[in-house]
Amino acid sequence: MDFKKTNTPLTTVTRDMIEMSQDTGNVYETVCIIAKRANQIAAQMKSDLEKKLQEFAPYNDNLEEVSENREQIEISRYYERLPKPTLIAAQEYIDKKLFFRKSNRPQ
Repeated sequence: MDFKKTNTPLTTVTRDMIEMSQDTGNVYETVCIIAKRANQIAAQMKSDLEKKLQEFAPYNDNLEEVSENREQIEISRYYERLPKPTLIAAQEYIDKKLFFRKSNRPQ
């Protein structure tokens, strides 16, 4: 998933949680749905970043020799500039791109 192509704002936006929770009828459930999706996005972003940075991993165990790699720094900066996973998840929820279902377990 290309996180840069989302229409998510880069800054925090105040949301009306009562309006957002119309689908579930419960603010807590809405927050839980968004939080679970944010955790999934964060894990995916982390694994993507680790894969890209793995190419630059040194193969020697010499800690004294640390060198800067401009490409590695640029990749790290790219991921730092991306919207936060919670903002992406909230935008996906608002845009109705999230699929969720309620469990029918008796309580």
